[in-house]
Amino acid sequence: MILKRPLITEKTSRLQEKNNQYTFLVDVHANKIEIKKEIESRFRVSVKEINTVNYEGRKARVGRFFGKKSDFKKAIVTLAKGDKLDIYDQA
Repeated sequence: MILKRPLITEKTSRLQEKNNQYTFLVDVHANKIEIKKEIESRFRVSVKEINTVNYEGRKARVGRFFGKKSDFKKAIVTLAKGDKLDIYDQA
């Protein structure tokens, strides 16, 4: 499963309204081509551009134990003009 879930924040909502961009958390090992194919087949839209960002998990501490949060990857998907996603129903 390449797409994990949509990322919905105030900033991503602004991107959605202004630039027709949607943000998803994706598998760390997925590349842009795989992400594009998955979105186009699942949502039946045409993808114009994809930007990805890799995040390294931060260090965490619980009491005297140290650990690390999980790494994750974020994909910002720009759709072609006229296409829209209803991510609230699909997610």
